[in-house]
Amino acid sequence: MTGGVNRAIAELHEEGVLNSTTLMARAAATKEAIEIASSTRTLGVGCHVVLVDGDPVLTAEEIPTLVNRRTGRFEQTLGAFLRKLMAGRIRSREIEAEARAQIALLQAAGLTLTHIDTHKHVHMFPAILKPVLRAAAAEGIRRIRNPFEPAWSLRTTRGASWIRRAEVSLLRSLEPAFRRIVAEQGFTTTDGAVGVLATGSLDSKAMNSLLRPLPPGTWELVTHPGYNDADLAQAHTRLLASRETERRALQSLRQFPDIEVISFADLQDGARIAR
Repeated sequence: MTGGVNRAIAELHEEGVLNSTTLMARAAATKEAIEIASSTRTLGVGCHVVLVDGDPVLTAEEIPTLVNRRTGRFEQTLGAFLRKLMAGRIRSREIEAEARAQIALLQAAGLTLTHIDTHKHVHMFPAILKPVLRAAAAEGIRRIRNPFEPAWSLRTTRGASWIRRAEVSLLRSLEPAFRRIVAEQGFTTTDGAVGVLATGSLDSKAMNSLLRPLPPGTWELVTHPGYNDADLAQAHTRLLASRETERRALQSLRQFPDIEVISFADLQDGARIAR
């Protein structure tokens, strides 16, 4: 997204508290991010597939149902995107084509991608998940983020608004279908994600509350570290000051030596491993 976000991720990896990240194929600081990833082979890098609030790799003529006809960009809000999706106005083959183009662009830059996830977790919806999995498989990728936060983590999280809590809790109803489809397509994922509800309020205290009860298994700690600079202020993201807070919070991982920090490259095909 910005140079400050790239720098924070590189620094946290060097400190040993972050081993996995995803990269957008088309964003303001993508070129720099590719350079960092190419020179930091110990950092696991996936593709952050963008289908909403961003720019496509393919032309508007190639994916007419995915883009806004007026702007030529993806729909700006998740709500607008989902309304089109639920109305059956987005073609599955266009989702697959665009996702594959984004993955292929990063691979062509020399990156060995470890996994995929999606901007705003849109792959939690089966109509998005299936074509995204087909695109990833076609490009040789078989690992994907499990975007669903377990009940114990939701209970531990404090400070989230009741609206966001209700949204995250309600969307957990999609998890059984997600697990079934992922297994049927031969993909590997984690036991779940923690920190999703805490997005925007994940400080050191909240981090410790999440990590203390962490049960055995493989869990993805979803964070958005960065530096709150002028570039970030122009990026039109709701995560401004919290980028600095989450960057500092991630350093709390050093207080938990029993937690092994891995990347998606360490997930064994076809099975989850305890970490």
